[in-house]
Amino acid sequence: MPTAANATRPAAPPPPPVAALAQAADYVTDAAQRSVLFLDVMRRRSEQYRAHMAETAPHVLDYAAELVCDGRTLPRPVNYGLVRIVPPDGVTVDPARRPFVVVDPRAGHGPGIGGFKADSEIGVALAAGHPCYFIGFLPDPMPGQTIEDIARAEAVFLETVIARHPQAREKPCVIGNCQAGWAVAILASLRPELFGPIILAGSPLSYWAGVTGKNPMRYSGGLLGGSWLTALTGDLGAGIFDGAWLVQNFENQNPANTLWSKQYNLYSKVDTEAERYLGFERWWGGHVTLNAQEMQFIVDELFVGNKLAAGEIRTSDDTAVDLRNIRSPIVVFCSKGDNITPPQQALDWILDLYDSVDDIRAHGQTIVYTVHESVGHLGIFVSAGVARKEHGEFASNIDMIDVLPPGLYEATFEPRAAATGETDLATGEWVMRCEARSLDDIRALGGNDAADERRFATAARVSEINLALYRAFAQPFVKATVTPPMAEAMRKLHPLRLSYEAFGDANPFLAWLRPTAERVRADRRPVAPDNPFLALQNQMSERIVDGLDAWRTTCERLSEETFRAIYGNAVLQAAVSVDPHAAASRRPARSLLHQALVERRIAELRSEMTAGGVREALIRALIYVGMARGTASEIGFAAIRRRYEQTGATAPLPVDAFKALVRTQFFLIVLDEAAALAAIPEMLPEDAGERRAAFAALTEVVEASGPLSAAAAERLAEMATLFGLDSEPVRLVTAAGRPARKAS
Repeated sequence: MPTAANATRPAAPPPPPVAALAQAADYVTDAAQRSVLFLDVMRRRSEQYRAHMAETAPHVLDYAAELVCDGRTLPRPVNYGLVRIVPPDGVTVDPARRPFVVVDPRAGHGPGIGGFKADSEIGVALAAGHPCYFIGFLPDPMPGQTIEDIARAEAVFLETVIARHPQAREKPCVIGNCQAGWAVAILASLRPELFGPIILAGSPLSYWAGVTGKNPMRYSGGLLGGSWLTALTGDLGAGIFDGAWLVQNFENQNPANTLWSKQYNLYSKVDTEAERYLGFERWWGGHVTLNAQEMQFIVDELFVGNKLAAGEIRTSDDTAVDLRNIRSPIVVFCSKGDNITPPQQALDWILDLYDSVDDIRAHGQTIVYTVHESVGHLGIFVSAGVARKEHGEFASNIDMIDVLPPGLYEATFEPRAAATGETDLATGEWVMRCEARSLDDIRALGGNDAADERRFATAARVSEINLALYRAFAQPFVKATVTPPMAEAMRKLHPLRLSYEAFGDANPFLAWLRPTAERVRADRRPVAPDNPFLALQNQMSERIVDGLDAWRTTCERLSEETFRAIYGNAVLQAAVSVDPHAAASRRPARSLLHQALVERRIAELRSEMTAGGVREALIRALIYVGMARGTASEIGFAAIRRRYEQTGATAPLPVDAFKALVRTQFFLIVLDEAAALAAIPEMLPEDAGERRAAFAALTEVVEASGPLSAAAAERLAEMATLFGLDSEPVRLVTAAGRPARKAS
């Protein structure tokens, strides 16, 4: 009989078998409830999909927007439109600052990913005080619209943005995400006067590039026999290409995530993960269509033909698309973790177009790139961390990027807390620096050799032959057989669309789901985190992922070996007129006119060697010292602005005027360094006090970014002599903390 003493004694733990049974019962209850809630999220996803697709202009922008220009009203109508992003409460933009224009990719899903949430490309641009615009599209193309029509429409949109901001002296910064990147690059080469800095995020421009053993997606076109399958798909769509196929191609690149991880992550965290999952699926499931001729152009000219960087694409009026015509700074943002647009496809167009950094400079181009170590393709656009860091720094420092001297740079990001110099001048939690690079730095990322280029050239020729055969013998029959109603029925039966439709309320077998899910939520009993059966579940999930990853790796290796064996065959190469022994050059033609213009500009520059006053002399001196450092920092640029404000100037020097000044002084140093330096004393005022003040300003700016390198300190000492301070000791500190040579 229990006593008062043992009534308060803690109960002894149950025997191990009883505990295991209790834990098993808890796990089974939790798993059953999670299964019901998982299915209910699938039901909500289906409802969301139907509601989203029923919208006239479906998108996932997290901001209110006002229609500015409807592409359907243009002389060559397109399904694109320009909208102004309405700043949310608490966010103020300055209409005098350069606008940002985000162009979303039309790659099978709907628009809006650039403004998907507050921490996004649009969000950080608004936070930096810039007016923002967005170029999106409707689900269905206009009859007969082409890629060129879209480019012409986007030119009209940019003209409209520029006209709406007459007080902004600087041209818009245009962001091209993924597939929108090559479209922006094409337009910028045809209409360079419309663009300020261009940011290409995860955008392929060199489609054959990659590294052996990686980047298997680039082999797909060759393994399918070329673009004839694209033509067949368009014909089966009665002239419409279903973008769901593009989305499915993307999902096929990571079967572990597509077939398991994405769903398992929702199932295992169904109490907290549902809203995030549904938010992403709203965009990912917004499948759109393209005209068949649009898709054919993309595949023939870009993905299989790789004609963009080679300058082989021509417009309807026979104008060659030459990326060397772009005059705005180009910012390339890519990632080693991106299996859709690896760094080689994002950057190797630079190697195709230019022989050296001097060649880049001769074309007056500024190229800045940054390579993320791990983020995936979608993370470049949707990751909040990426938005706050890379995109936030680009938006905050777009004026600095715009005034960089021509050349090749890599953008690096250092935590503000760890940076040196006057970090209070930096914006945000990071300090951006643009460090000078050479083409060898691009080559070091890996890429194709001459044999690889011949293989892809062979695949492109085989594609042309197969497409011609299809058009001659099969296309007439397919077109005569497929009617628009048949094509629409096939689109509705696409596996991706069915995966959304199957769980909707229209499914009579799921009538029980909604009320059951409500009861489960009311009586939710999640299992304890230390339940051993939950751990076993996670271990099983990891094994499934490992198996699917192994399958993917095997398939990728087999596809690469097959591609290399078929298209590396010397007999096939000779049969399609690819010289098996030649180095397949992708370089566009050189222009004698460009060379003549360069020589004329050199002559003009020589006449400006001694032109200007103290401002020109300071910029020349600043560039000379900075070239030894090899880095341009946002802190240094902010120091220039601060110094200018301290002079009491009522109106700051416009960015375009400052950019022209910097470029002129930079080219003078590159052209004839000795003569450019020798001219500095003639440009300075005669008054010793004014020279001393000018040198103090120079020192303040160059030291704002932190201690100087020994070479930069030596150059600053040279400037002290040229500024006439050789009779006054000037203490200069190097990065190592040692006093440098004194000017005395």
